[in-house]
Amino acid sequence: MKRTRRSCGRPYGKPLPPPPASDTELRKLACFLEKLPGETKIVMEYTGNYWQPIANVLHDAGIFVSIVNALLIYKYGNNSIRKGKTDKLDAVKIANYCLDRWTVLERYTPVDQIRQALKTCRRQYDQYIRLKVNLKNNLIALLDGTFPGLNILFKSAPRDMDGHEKWVDFAEKFWHRECICGNSEKAFTNQYKKWCAKAGYRFKEEKASSIYAHAVSQVNTLPMTDSIKCLVTLAVSQLNTIIETISVIQHEMLTLAAQLPEYPVVMRMFGVGPVLGPQLMAEIGDVRRFDRKQPLVAFAGVDAPPCQSGTFESKNRHISKRGSPRLRKTLFQVMSTIIQHAPTDDPVFQFLDRKRREGKHYYVYMTAAANKFLRIYYGTVMAYLKKL
Repeated sequence: MKRTRRSCGRPYGKPLPPPPASDTELRKLACFLEKLPGETKIVMEYTGNYWQPIANVLHDAGIFVSIVNALLIYKYGNNSIRKGKTDKLDAVKIANYCLDRWTVLERYTPVDQIRQALKTCRRQYDQYIRLKVNLKNNLIALLDGTFPGLNILFKSAPRDMDGHEKWVDFAEKFWHRECICGNSEKAFTNQYKKWCAKAGYRFKEEKASSIYAHAVSQVNTLPMTDSIKCLVTLAVSQLNTIIETISVIQHEMLTLAAQLPEYPVVMRMFGVGPVLGPQLMAEIGDVRRFDRKQPLVAFAGVDAPPCQSGTFESKNRHISKRGSPRLRKTLFQVMSTIIQHAPTDDPVFQFLDRKRREGKHYYVYMTAAANKFLRIYYGTVMAYLKKL
């Protein structure tokens, strides 16, 4: 964008042609912009990943690049009665926004490779979690016809090395209730003992007895045939593949997060473990890009914007939800962990418990605690980074 009395890159509001896509063409564009007289600034909307190749090439060429939230562009200059949206109109609006805020535009700084890889892992983690939920529900639906209630027989946590769950592996071997109650209890106990030794699970004789009693008491609606067995074992195989993938991604996220400077202090915070810690650092990013704690809270969308006009001031305000939904989800999970363990010496739990005793709604005290957690996070991490 040329700093002249123009509404776009050319006189009379005529926008430049669409930016190229290939590396060679982008470098030609950078050379063209460098030769322009006067001061040049490039402004782009923060939408998806389309802007990143252009921004990185132009930034490396030494050109001033600024990335603006799409909502700010959308709300800017809506002073026309007619509704219209084209690439040309959007370019003119962005150019006018650039001219109005020329002196206060923030320069784009590329994210370092570790944080970018960590954030990408988090996005893939979310995708596979959705697949896991769907596949698990599918397997439970099949087992409701062959072995009802099998998924609630075991309460052991997933294994750390591969994330496998005992009831899922058990369903692959004993996929139908007739696999158990078709033999005597003693015979099943021996089978179960051998299976536990082979699959790497702990064996308890009383657990075998309770499984046998449960199988005898249930009624199946699907027959014990090869076709049904094929469906159940395939569902188990698919679910275990996704579970193993999620486990690999979790370990990779932990490895990447361990390379970040704030890793030691973040992992010492209560409620933040090897799963939620990397997710939290991935979504917050480099905390040094926030000059105060309030922008970080606003970035998470857990702030309550003021609502006041004249002598009226609203006391019942909702959070903005303008920030990252993934960060809010992670914060909610951290708050759930804090509630579950109830550490009496933790300031976040003390604040949360006080709001709960005051009779606040569940979502009110959970959101307020997340707000306080972020403020503590900002102060703790910034103090630690300043010492490095």
